[in-house]
Amino acid sequence: MKSTWLFDLDNTLHDANPQIFPHINRAMTDYLVRHLDLSEPEANEMRVRYWVRYGATLTGLMRHHGTDPHHFLWHTHQFPDLRGMVVFDRPLRAMLKRLPGDKIVFSNAPRHYTEAVLDLLGIRPLFRSVWSIERLRFVPKPKPEGFHRLLKAEGLHPARCIMVEDSAANLRTAKRLGMRTVLVSPDPRRPAGVDLRIESVLQLPRHLGKL
Repeated sequence: MKSTWLFDLDNTLHDANPQIFPHINRAMTDYLVRHLDLSEPEANEMRVRYWVRYGATLTGLMRHHGTDPHHFLWHTHQFPDLRGMVVFDRPLRAMLKRLPGDKIVFSNAPRHYTEAVLDLLGIRPLFRSVWSIERLRFVPKPKPEGFHRLLKAEGLHPARCIMVEDSAANLRTAKRLGMRTVLVSPDPRRPAGVDLRIESVLQLPRHLGKL
């Protein structure tokens, strides 16, 4: 049976660090200032604290403040020039086409942003489905609930899945479920639960024999 690839989006298929993540962080802090009547330092501290504690700022806001997730995600993922902000390697599409098996995007980001980035990368048709935070019912990785929901809906067995991520925490959940795991990171260390570490997603085809 062929494998199914589960790809994270940000910092896996493209580099979100230069412009995307700083913009989202500012937008989230501004949202908390406006809607929770906080000072900017208070809002920034809360944003980081909830992200560390729950894996997503949104989870803490929903749990403790009753925040509407759709409203939050829409207003914190608007970009003045998304095309100019997305940083990626041009051979990405050719590399993905060389990988045997189906491909699915599995992201904690909202759908409108995820689809827009995939379109800009020119790779949306290569994925059989996209799993954004809405389809995960706002339960982000690394919580196992979203993994189970995806596997059941797609009719997948974990042993036939290869998860490609920049987050070691997310890969630990995948490994516990029985998936093979690939960490995309410049750090030469290979954490527990990671089968393969690569510096760039473009290196995947040359390491297929290790998976």
